Amino acid sequence: MLTLPREIVDAILAQAGAAHPLECCGIVASLPDERPPYRLIPMRNMAQSEEYFEFAPLDQLKVWRGMDAAGEVPLVFYHSHTASAAYPSRSDIAHAAAYPEVHHLIVGTDPRFQPALRSYRIADGRVSEEPVVVADVALSTPYIEG
Repeated sequence: MLTLPREIVDAILAQAGAAHPLECCGIVASLPDERPPYRLIPMRNMAQSEEYFEFAPLDQLKVWRGMDAAGEVPLVFYHSHTASAAYPSRSDIAHAAAYPEVHHLIVGTDPRFQPALRSYRIADGRVSEEPVVVADVALSTPYIEG
């Protein structure tokens, strides 16, 4: 199960809506063991594509160094699907192989496909959907970059 404060979820949905028809992407960082506070880190989609995303390598390096310095770990990798269901594509599954401990959140921005917000655990090529709980009361003061 993935639990996130409403402020974080609302910011991810807003980013996905603003980027449409291109895919958006980003990271939610937390302390180890999925403990708050959470930090939303919108990333630039270097691919500028309607069909896939790619973190800009220098941006990703900067984010990883910042997380290391803050004692954080990636809790969630998120991106949007603009013309398909919010289910991991083959390339999503391949990219997730290096991070089986991370939640993979997909936002669907095409109203034909519901639900529009889904989370998965992906390990050894297997995809397992998990519930997403949106906490109306912030678990801690979330920090939203950008």
